[in-house]
Amino acid sequence: MFRCEGFATPAADQPLSPFSFDRRDVGERDVKIDILYCGVCHSDLHQARNDWQNTVYPCLPGHEIVGRVSAVGPAVTKFKVGDLAGVGCMVASCQNCPNCADGLEQYCDNGFVATYNGVEPQTGGTTFGGYSEAIVVDEGFTLRIPDKLDLAAVAPLLCAGITTYSPLRRWKVGPGQKVGIVGLGGLGHMGVKLAHAMGAHVVLFTTSPNKAEDARRLGADEVIVSTDPSQMDAHANSFDFILDCVAAEHDVNAYLNLLRRDGTMCQVGAPEKPLSVAAFSVIWKRRSFAGSLIGGIAETQEMLDFCAEHGITSDIEMIDIHDIEAAFARMLKSDVKYRFVIDMATLKGATQAA
Repeated sequence: MFRCEGFATPAADQPLSPFSFDRRDVGERDVKIDILYCGVCHSDLHQARNDWQNTVYPCLPGHEIVGRVSAVGPAVTKFKVGDLAGVGCMVASCQNCPNCADGLEQYCDNGFVATYNGVEPQTGGTTFGGYSEAIVVDEGFTLRIPDKLDLAAVAPLLCAGITTYSPLRRWKVGPGQKVGIVGLGGLGHMGVKLAHAMGAHVVLFTTSPNKAEDARRLGADEVIVSTDPSQMDAHANSFDFILDCVAAEHDVNAYLNLLRRDGTMCQVGAPEKPLSVAAFSVIWKRRSFAGSLIGGIAETQEMLDFCAEHGITSDIEMIDIHDIEAAFARMLKSDVKYRFVIDMATLKGATQAA
């Protein structure tokens, strides 16, 4: 074991603060990454505050990790010291079930091991995430980071990027298709960028007319204000695919009714309350309402390579680690365009000050 510094919270009602803990030593197949940047996902806030009632404390969040390899185990073949590497939402899975065999570790029948708030198979302890100076991860769950992109802006691709890329690929979004993206936040802005790069005609749905200019900058061909019935009605029965990125309570039927026959709407935003689908919203045109979780390791690597090819990164605001609670407060107000990223170089000063 080696000593590691990070930021964690001891309880749901306590702020994140400097935290010293032990990481496992590098094993046969392990890669040690010195963390340069870590994205701030809304899940980090939910988990820190125990909003999902499953948090194990102390909780050290972070699953959008980019850094540089500082050590590798003797059996590692894909990485060497000095390489750029990343870690997303998973650090292990059973590797034995049909889903793992298909490269869909995110749907592991035995449950994947989350990068934080999971149970580390090597030690039996709680996994701690990327709000820290280093992480040790099995080579099979470590990702190659393209070196021609802004590294800080790459970090959110490891969650927000793959969460939107996976369903767009699954439903074969491409040229000749009319694709809707619901919501222009951390997920939605990546959905717009990726669907545009895939060649689709991209339409953003938003409740905020003032987001129209930014949506077009990101790649939207059209913008629909979803609270305007006339704008919505004008697009009835016309969409091939809609990606719903909204994590707040909303009426999904308003969007389902815009799908053409055999169209699909996929939910990736996770509202706190259940969504209600009216039977005739799907029966009438043989429409489908689906859901999607992140992506497997191979697909996440494919996404990173696709983004490198097309020059795609997340729009970010860089923060110091000691400003994480302020960032959480701003996230609750949707006051970020469109993802916070922690400069982990600020960790040393923050822990020394503590």
